[in-house]
Amino acid sequence: MDFKIDKLDGFTLIQILKEKLDTHVAPALKSELVLLSGNGEKNILLDLSKSSYCDSSGLSAILVANRLCKNADGAFVLSGLQPAVERLISVSQLDSVLTIAAKMEEGVELMRKAIEK
Repeated sequence: MDFKIDKLDGFTLIQILKEKLDTHVAPALKSELVLLSGNGEKNILLDLSKSSYCDSSGLSAILVANRLCKNADGAFVLSGLQPAVERLISVSQLDSVLTIAAKMEEGVELMRKAIEK
């Protein structure tokens, strides 16, 4: 399995277990995101602390998650960005669009605050 999904109190935590969020992982992740959204999940925390690389397909999966959550009036938080992935998101100017937490624990806090609103 390339990622782990845990249903927590009010949101879903998805942890990418691979070093690379690329064309081998992103399509399955996108499918899972669409399924979760179809089942009414609107709050997702995506943890990338194990991923030191992300390509355009990985970026696309992140944006799909963000869009699905926003369209459902939910919250999407990205956590645990490694330096190369953080650079990619910054260069793509997505750091102004996405909610980003340094660590997963911080992401959980951001998610809980977003759910309370």
